[in-house]
Amino acid sequence: MIDVTTDAERSIRTITLDRPDARNALTVGGLESLDTAIADAEEAVIYLTGNGPAFSAGADLETVGGLDGDPERAEAFARLGQRVARTIDESTAITVAGIDGPALGGGLELALACDVRVGTPDSSYGEPGVTFGLFGAWGGTVRLPRVLGEGNALEFALSGRTVDAEDALRMGLISRIEAEPRVVADELLENAHDALPVLKRRIRDDDERATQERREAQAFGRLVEAHADDIDALLE
Repeated sequence: MIDVTTDAERSIRTITLDRPDARNALTVGGLESLDTAIADAEEAVIYLTGNGPAFSAGADLETVGGLDGDPERAEAFARLGQRVARTIDESTAITVAGIDGPALGGGLELALACDVRVGTPDSSYGEPGVTFGLFGAWGGTVRLPRVLGEGNALEFALSGRTVDAEDALRMGLISRIEAEPRVVADELLENAHDALPVLKRRIRDDDERATQERREAQAFGRLVEAHADDIDALLE
Protein backbone atom coordinates (compact mmCIF):
# COMPACT_ATOMS: atom_id res chain seq x y z
CA MET A 1 0.00 0.00 0.00
CA ILE A 2 2.93 2.33 0.77
CA ASP A 3 6.20 1.68 -1.05
CA VAL A 4 9.38 3.29 0.30
CA THR A 5 12.70 3.45 -1.50
CA THR A 6 15.78 5.29 -0.30
CA ASP A 7 18.76 6.61 -2.20
CA ALA A 8 21.15 7.12 0.70
CA GLU A 9 23.91 8.47 -1.54
CA ARG A 10 21.70 11.28 -2.82
CA SER A 11 19.77 11.59 0.47
CA ILE A 12 16.29 11.25 -0.98
CA ARG A 13 13.41 9.04 0.17
CA THR A 14 10.72 8.21 -2.36
CA ILE A 15 7.34 7.30 -0.87
CA THR A 16 4.81 5.92 -3.34
CA LEU A 17 1.12 5.56 -2.59
CA ASP A 18 0.61 2.11 -4.05
CA ARG A 19 -3.07 1.17 -4.45
CA PRO A 20 -3.47 1.92 -8.16
CA ASP A 21 -6.69 -0.10 -8.50
CA ALA A 22 -8.28 2.15 -5.86
CA ARG A 23 -6.71 5.35 -7.23
CA ASN A 24 -4.39 5.29 -4.19
CA ALA A 25 -7.23 5.94 -1.75
CA LEU A 26 -6.06 5.76 1.85
CA THR A 27 -7.34 3.43 4.54
CA VAL A 28 -6.50 3.60 8.24
CA GLY A 29 -3.60 1.22 7.66
CA GLY A 30 -2.38 3.22 4.68
CA LEU A 31 -2.41 6.45 6.66
CA GLU A 32 -0.51 4.85 9.54
CA SER A 33 2.09 3.42 7.16
CA LEU A 34 2.51 6.79 5.47
CA ASP A 35 2.91 8.50 8.83
CA THR A 36 5.69 6.07 9.78
CA ALA A 37 7.43 6.40 6.41
CA ILE A 38 7.54 10.19 6.78
CA ALA A 39 8.46 10.24 10.47
CA ASP A 40 11.33 7.74 10.05
CA ALA A 41 12.96 9.64 7.19
CA GLU A 42 16.51 10.84 7.76
CA GLU A 43 17.06 11.98 4.18
CA ALA A 44 17.25 15.63 3.10
CA VAL A 45 14.32 15.32 0.67
CA ILE A 46 11.16 13.23 0.63
CA TYR A 47 9.45 12.73 -2.72
CA LEU A 48 5.79 11.73 -2.35
CA THR A 49 4.02 10.34 -5.41
CA GLY A 50 1.36 7.88 -6.50
CA ASN A 51 1.46 4.70 -8.55
CA GLY A 52 -0.88 4.40 -11.51
CA PRO A 53 -3.39 6.86 -12.98
CA ALA A 54 -3.90 8.99 -9.84
CA PHE A 55 -1.86 10.72 -7.18
CA SER A 56 -4.57 9.94 -4.62
CA ALA A 57 -8.34 10.02 -4.47
CA GLY A 58 -8.08 10.76 -0.74
CA ALA A 59 -9.95 8.82 1.92
CA ASP A 60 -11.05 5.32 1.00
CA LEU A 61 -14.84 5.49 0.64
CA GLU A 62 -15.32 1.96 1.96
CA THR A 63 -13.47 3.02 5.09
CA VAL A 64 -15.68 6.09 5.42
CA GLY A 65 -18.78 3.98 4.83
CA GLY A 66 -17.60 1.53 7.48
CA LEU A 67 -17.75 4.30 10.07
CA ASP A 68 -21.53 3.62 10.12
CA GLY A 69 -22.37 7.26 10.68
CA ASP A 70 -20.68 7.22 14.11
CA PRO A 71 -19.44 10.80 14.72
CA GLU A 72 -16.77 9.74 17.23
CA ARG A 73 -15.26 7.18 14.86
CA ALA A 74 -15.47 9.71 12.02
CA GLU A 75 -13.69 12.31 14.11
CA ALA A 76 -10.96 9.81 15.00
CA PHE A 77 -10.45 9.04 11.30
CA ALA A 78 -10.23 12.75 10.51
CA ARG A 79 -7.70 13.25 13.31
CA LEU A 80 -5.57 10.42 11.92
CA GLY A 81 -5.48 12.13 8.52
CA GLN A 82 -4.66 15.43 10.22
CA ARG A 83 -1.82 13.76 12.11
CA VAL A 84 -0.30 12.43 8.91
CA ALA A 85 -0.57 15.83 7.21
CA ARG A 86 1.04 17.43 10.24
CA THR A 87 3.87 14.87 10.14
CA ILE A 88 4.49 15.85 6.52
CA ASP A 89 4.25 19.54 7.36
CA GLU A 90 6.65 19.33 10.30
CA SER A 91 9.19 16.95 8.80
CA THR A 92 12.77 18.20 8.89
CA ALA A 93 13.09 16.91 5.32
CA ILE A 94 11.92 18.99 2.39
CA THR A 95 8.78 17.30 1.12
CA VAL A 96 7.96 17.38 -2.58
CA ALA A 97 4.64 16.12 -3.94
CA GLY A 98 4.92 14.82 -7.50
CA ILE A 99 1.35 14.80 -8.77
CA ASP A 100 0.20 12.91 -11.84
CA GLY A 101 -3.50 12.41 -12.43
CA PRO A 102 -6.13 13.42 -9.85
CA ALA A 103 -5.28 14.68 -6.36
CA LEU A 104 -8.68 14.82 -4.72
CA GLY A 105 -10.02 15.41 -1.23
CA GLY A 106 -7.59 14.00 1.30
CA GLY A 107 -5.09 13.34 -1.47
CA LEU A 108 -4.99 17.05 -2.24
CA GLU A 109 -4.75 17.82 1.47
CA LEU A 110 -1.69 15.61 1.87
CA ALA A 111 -0.14 17.39 -1.11
CA LEU A 112 -0.96 20.76 0.50
CA ALA A 113 1.03 19.68 3.56
CA CYS A 114 4.13 19.23 1.37
CA ASP A 115 6.63 22.05 0.98
CA VAL A 116 6.64 21.92 -2.82
CA ARG A 117 3.92 20.69 -5.18
CA VAL A 118 4.73 19.86 -8.79
CA GLY A 119 2.13 18.56 -11.23
CA THR A 120 2.32 16.90 -14.61
CA PRO A 121 0.29 18.34 -17.51
CA ASP A 122 -2.24 15.55 -16.83
CA SER A 123 -2.68 16.32 -13.14
CA SER A 124 -5.95 17.63 -11.69
CA TYR A 125 -7.08 18.92 -8.31
CA GLY A 126 -10.35 19.11 -6.41
CA GLU A 127 -12.30 18.88 -3.17
CA PRO A 128 -15.38 17.04 -4.48
CA GLY A 129 -16.67 15.85 -1.10
CA VAL A 130 -19.05 18.79 -0.81
CA THR A 131 -21.05 17.41 -3.74
CA PHE A 132 -22.23 14.51 -1.53
CA GLY A 133 -22.29 16.31 1.80
CA LEU A 134 -18.73 15.96 3.09
CA PHE A 135 -15.46 17.87 2.89
CA GLY A 136 -11.81 16.97 3.27
CA ALA A 137 -10.92 17.07 6.95
CA TRP A 138 -7.21 16.32 6.92
CA GLY A 139 -6.20 19.92 7.54
CA GLY A 140 -7.48 21.26 4.24
CA THR A 141 -9.63 24.00 5.71
CA VAL A 142 -6.49 25.32 7.44
CA ARG A 143 -3.96 24.99 4.62
CA LEU A 144 -6.14 25.80 1.62
CA PRO A 145 -6.68 29.49 2.52
CA ARG A 146 -2.99 29.85 3.34
CA VAL A 147 -2.11 28.67 -0.14
CA LEU A 148 -4.92 30.25 -2.18
CA GLY A 149 -6.09 33.14 -0.02
CA GLU A 150 -9.48 33.08 1.66
CA GLY A 151 -11.61 34.12 -1.31
CA ASN A 152 -10.14 31.64 -3.77
CA ALA A 153 -10.16 28.89 -1.15
CA LEU A 154 -13.84 29.43 -0.45
CA GLU A 155 -14.81 29.42 -4.13
CA PHE A 156 -12.70 26.33 -4.84
CA ALA A 157 -13.96 24.34 -1.84
CA LEU A 158 -17.61 25.39 -2.00
CA SER A 159 -17.92 24.71 -5.73
CA GLY A 160 -16.55 21.18 -5.53
CA ARG A 161 -15.00 21.74 -8.95
CA THR A 162 -11.88 20.08 -10.28
CA VAL A 163 -9.18 22.19 -11.93
CA ASP A 164 -6.50 21.16 -14.40
CA ALA A 165 -2.77 21.73 -14.09
CA GLU A 166 -2.77 25.15 -15.77
CA ASP A 167 -5.52 26.46 -13.49
CA ALA A 168 -3.79 24.93 -10.46
CA LEU A 169 -0.58 26.73 -11.39
CA ARG A 170 -2.41 30.02 -11.83
CA MET A 171 -4.17 29.62 -8.48
CA GLY A 172 -0.98 28.67 -6.64
CA LEU A 173 -2.02 25.10 -5.80
CA ILE A 174 1.18 23.95 -7.52
CA SER A 175 4.38 25.83 -8.19
CA ARG A 176 5.47 24.12 -11.41
CA ILE A 177 4.27 21.86 -14.21
CA GLU A 178 6.77 19.22 -15.25
CA ALA A 179 6.42 16.05 -17.32
CA GLU A 180 8.61 14.38 -14.69
CA PRO A 181 8.00 16.09 -11.31
CA ARG A 182 10.88 14.16 -9.75
CA VAL A 183 13.31 16.56 -11.48
CA VAL A 184 12.35 19.24 -8.95
CA ALA A 185 13.29 17.01 -6.02
CA ASP A 186 16.61 16.31 -7.74
CA GLU A 187 17.20 20.03 -8.21
CA LEU A 188 16.74 20.66 -4.49
CA LEU A 189 19.37 18.05 -3.72
CA GLU A 190 21.95 20.13 -5.58
CA ASN A 191 21.84 22.64 -2.72
CA ALA A 192 23.50 22.41 0.70
CA HIS A 193 21.45 19.84 2.59
CA ASP A 194 21.87 21.49 5.98
CA ALA A 195 20.55 24.81 4.66
CA LEU A 196 17.28 23.32 3.36
CA PRO A 197 15.55 22.61 6.69
CA VAL A 198 16.75 25.91 8.14
CA LEU A 199 15.24 27.88 5.28
CA LYS A 200 12.04 25.83 5.55
CA ARG A 201 11.66 26.61 9.26
CA ARG A 202 12.28 30.31 8.74
CA ILE A 203 9.77 30.65 5.90
CA ARG A 204 7.20 28.65 7.87
CA ASP A 205 7.77 30.69 11.07
CA ASP A 206 4.46 32.31 12.03
CA ASP A 207 5.65 34.14 15.14
CA GLU A 208 5.68 37.93 15.32
CA ARG A 209 8.08 39.70 12.96
CA ALA A 210 10.85 40.71 15.40
CA THR A 211 11.15 37.15 16.65
CA GLN A 212 11.19 35.82 13.08
CA GLU A 213 13.95 38.25 12.13
CA ARG A 214 16.04 37.32 15.17
CA ARG A 215 15.73 33.62 14.38
CA GLU A 216 16.55 34.30 10.74
CA ALA A 217 19.75 36.16 11.65
CA GLN A 218 20.81 33.46 14.12
CA ALA A 219 20.23 30.73 11.56
CA PHE A 220 22.22 32.68 8.98
CA GLY A 221 25.09 33.01 11.44
CA ARG A 222 25.19 29.26 12.07
CA LEU A 223 25.19 28.48 8.35
CA VAL A 224 27.97 30.99 7.64
CA GLU A 225 30.04 29.25 10.31
CA ALA A 226 29.28 25.80 8.89
CA HIS A 227 30.09 26.81 5.30
CA ALA A 228 33.06 29.13 5.85
CA ASP A 229 35.28 27.01 3.59
CA ASP A 230 32.67 26.98 0.82
CA ILE A 231 32.38 30.76 1.00
CA ASP A 232 36.17 31.13 0.82
CA ALA A 233 36.22 28.88 -2.26
CA LEU A 234 33.72 31.18 -3.98
CA LEU A 235 36.04 34.14 -3.40
CA GLU A 236 39.09 32.50 -4.89
